Amino acid sequence: MSSPRIRRLAADYQSVKSLCRESSILDLSCSGDPPSTYLLKFRGRGLAMDPNKGPYEHYEHEVRVRLGSNYPRLIPELHWLTPIFHPNISANGLVCLGGYSTNWVPSLKLDDLCIMLWDMIRYNNFDTTSPYNRLAAEWARGQRQFILPLDSRPLRDQVVAQGGGDDRPPAADPAIHFQATPSTYGASGVELVPEATVAIEQTYAMNSDVVDVKNNDQDPPEIVFL
Repeated sequence: MSSPRIRRLAADYQSVKSLCRESSILDLSCSGDPPSTYLLKFRGRGLAMDPNKGPYEHYEHEVRVRLGSNYPRLIPELHWLTPIFHPNISANGLVCLGGYSTNWVPSLKLDDLCIMLWDMIRYNNFDTTSPYNRLAAEWARGQRQFILPLDSRPLRDQVVAQGGGDDRPPAADPAIHFQATPSTYGASGVELVPEATVAIEQTYAMNSDVVDVKNNDQDPPEIVFL
């Protein structure tokens, strides 16, 4: 009989497979049986920093996600691999997801985490009060160059385009929500209250046994489903 963790890993695999089918933005590869390490690839408008010219638009984003041995009791381990300029992502790829560092919710699924990461990329989710990148936080407080969010598409953009609902992840406990500050307003005046998240400092190498998931309806062998 499979363990609760194996059943959860299998369910997460199914949820992100479904998300990929509903998104023109997200692609991914994974390793493990069932998968426990993912390489998420987002295509859309974000920012990177040129030391000489300042922030510029960047369209390819990769994040490595490792579901450790204590997952889902503990938060997944995250490492940003591509250039990004964001108050809550450090220059060496550490990701801060705010309140979930002390209030991780095991019911938050992997597809919900993907939505949160996409919202960070497009500046629909950021907090300047406890930044990992102080330069980005200072820039975000005063910038008038860009209208936020940078990319108007939700991650499940194909579903929304067909008249479906929005794809916001479930809210965490209200006690750990960020409070709106002047930095959480875009140039358009729309309030951008970020979802809560967590800081992860470990980095992990990808397993060489990689399975391509995009548009692949075949399940990894011997997965036990819920």
